Amino acid sequence: MRRRTAKKHRTLPDPRFNETLVTRFVNNLMLDGKKNTSFKIFYDAIDKVSEKTGEDGLEQWKKALENITPAVEVRSKRVGGATFQIPMPIRDSRKLSMGMKWLISYSRKRNEKSMSEKLAGEIIAGAKEEGAAFKKKEDTHRMAEANKAFSHFRF
Repeated sequence: MRRRTAKKHRTLPDPRFNETLVTRFVNNLMLDGKKNTSFKIFYDAIDKVSEKTGEDGLEQWKKALENITPAVEVRSKRVGGATFQIPMPIRDSRKLSMGMKWLISYSRKRNEKSMSEKLAGEIIAGAKEEGAAFKKKEDTHRMAEANKAFSHFRF
């Protein structure tokens, strides 16, 4: 076991919106250490969202992220030879990182031309409570609801 808890790294706010949440998202979006490229993709996506919806792009992104973040998840646990899916609440930092990762992974799977268009499309869909990332959250919640009977196995 670990001797002491790991230190939390402080993320710096991004240059355009001065938000640490944006930097966390861009760090998840980044591939091969190309942070400037991922910042450019994110800012282009935000501009496209505000262009298409006529509302503030950053607010739409925050709304989409809020709609996508899950509240519970199911974890596998072995009890007496059988494996049960046990619903468990998620701590806040994990909720947020799961939502970000789902938004990014499902936007990568979309069919638009550039990554910024894919991300913009998924942000707009998430803000409207539709799209693949929102469906993933709904499926997770549905699975947790279905396995609520096994929640007494939690610990």
